[in-house]
Amino acid sequence: MPELDSTEPLDITVAISCYNEEAFITDTIDHVVVALNATGRSYEIIVVDDVSRDSSVAKIQAHLKAHPAYPARLVQNKVNRGRANNYIETAFLGRGKYYRMCCGDDSEALEALLAIFRHIGVADVVIPVQDQNTILGKSPARRRISKTFTFLVNSISGYHIKYYNGMAIHLRSNVMRWPPSSYGFGFEADILTRVLDEGATFVQVPSFGTDRKGPDSSPVNLRHVLSVGHTLLEIAIRRVRRLLYGRTMAKPIERPALAADPQKKS
Repeated sequence: MPELDSTEPLDITVAISCYNEEAFITDTIDHVVVALNATGRSYEIIVVDDVSRDSSVAKIQAHLKAHPAYPARLVQNKVNRGRANNYIETAFLGRGKYYRMCCGDDSEALEALLAIFRHIGVADVVIPVQDQNTILGKSPARRRISKTFTFLVNSISGYHIKYYNGMAIHLRSNVMRWPPSSYGFGFEADILTRVLDEGATFVQVPSFGTDRKGPDSSPVNLRHVLSVGHTLLEIAIRRVRRLLYGRTMAKPIERPALAADPQKKS
């Protein structure tokens, strides 16, 4: 396991996952920098390349060299780890109080990133909520599956979260203490419900973006099915455990979204 960085802490660590994203990765980095600079928060960016087979690494290296003011660094995996593993392991490499992962395909609009990052510190968890009917490039089948997944997680967990597949902002300590047990498609819901089980406060923030997978991508495969099944099982076990041991589920508190001041700090 990586050692914790003992230098001065920052407000947030942002991990950017990259796997064959040569067409989008530099735009992703730029948009994250612009959004975080607008908040006035201190931050670092850790770009994690998961053994890309295209020119992603070369583009990242050249881009960071051309922008030495960016508080960003590149980490190159020796073997492909997958997004969930990268999410957990990069949390241990950071030094931010809060933590979030962004995908390297530039799928979130700059305006959405601004809205999400300006809520840093408003609650323990900042949950991006995408309207499934407005995501560009998302097929009807993928929309139905996403809505069904949200319904199932809420039904099993007892929560009423509007969207589980956006990358939330978490306290980095919570990610390290309660990492997801499941991997693949369902790991975001796994960790989110776990920290809510522990009584974390949360705020839900409207978000929007583009589905880079495209309308022709298959929404169902064995890997996704197994991941979702594992996630739902973990959530169900945690709820049954509370019933068996007589523990009352900690009630998370939903905070109101911020008004209009993007420079406001909590």
